[in-house]
Amino acid sequence: QVQLVESGGGQVQAGGSLRLSCAASGGTFSSYAMGWFRQAPGKEREFVAAVKWSGTFTYYADSVKGRFTISRDNAKNTMYLQMNSLKPEDTAVYYCARRRRTFEFSTGADNADEYDVWGQGTQVTVSS
Repeated sequence: QVQLVESGGGQVQAGGSLRLSCAASGGTFSSYAMGWFRQAPGKEREFVAAVKWSGTFTYYADSVKGRFTISRDNAKNTMYLQMNSLKPEDTAVYYCARRRRTFEFSTGADNADEYDVWGQGTQVTVSS
């Protein structure tokens, strides 16, 4: 059974940085594109970033482009989200997720319905 476990969340002041990790167990990590989503209180879950199974291509929401960097280490079965220049509006629970099908990336990369394995989430709080 595939499991995803996020870590690295916390509280930081505006302008600060955090690095989230998503450790995968079970399955073939290197065959699936992966993504990060977030959900703020009272809001719907929204796409943050996605990375191709090989790590060679990435895709970002406009709201985080230039500030966040998604990456992965297939040897460690781990995905990362480096978050810089954090803003209070980045406050949310951050989730990592695995695509529903192997070797799919571009189509539906920002659609939560295209992901079928989710972590439990990690809280990120940015204070002003």
